[in-house]
Amino acid sequence: MIEIDVVSDVICPWCYIGQYRLKTALNDGQSDSVALRWQPFQLNPLMPKTGMDRGLYLARKFGGANRAKDIYSAIACQASKDGLKVDFDAIRRTPNTLDAHRLISWSERTGCQDEVVSSLFRAYFCEGRDIGTISVLTAIADNAGMDPADVAERLASGVDRERVARQSHHHQTSGIDGVPVFLVDGRILAHGAQPASFWNQVIPTLAGRRNPDTSGRS
Repeated sequence: MIEIDVVSDVICPWCYIGQYRLKTALNDGQSDSVALRWQPFQLNPLMPKTGMDRGLYLARKFGGANRAKDIYSAIACQASKDGLKVDFDAIRRTPNTLDAHRLISWSERTGCQDEVVSSLFRAYFCEGRDIGTISVLTAIADNAGMDPADVAERLASGVDRERVARQSHHHQTSGIDGVPVFLVDGRILAHGAQPASFWNQVIPTLAGRRNPDTSGRS
């Protein structure tokens, strides 16, 4: 089994596209040989806990609404070419993603991490939901089969907040300055939203290294 660590943030559109492309490759017959593990990376670690108005955030980040519109229109166009639907206009707030990453961390223990990550991406990029709120995160956890009451209690407390923040900071200070990044055995395998064709070539190669021919045949 190949374990791929995906360092990403759930408000990064290229992470969503990269996840979709990787899952497309896995659905083409590679899924039995790969296990994904999602690692935290906060694009905006200093974001207020309650998030920020999306328009204000984009104006500050890109120097104006028009430039932001051009950039996200190009991303939406690329997503559409991949068959992935996004609705940037539906997004009203840019959240602090620390709580979302806490939920992702907990979901690994219950075996539904991929489902939770996919749901977070859809909630934010397709439905414009505020994935920084306990109510939205709890609903996503519930739909994935987690205990919503337990998740809500954990989110309201400080459980794992510092641990997940440290993990994110570690990735930010270890040479990763943009996401998504894909790691195998702790080493960077790929940067960016690689196409499904890339994974269709790379995964069999990695599987061959994991399972060398020991039959003695040449």
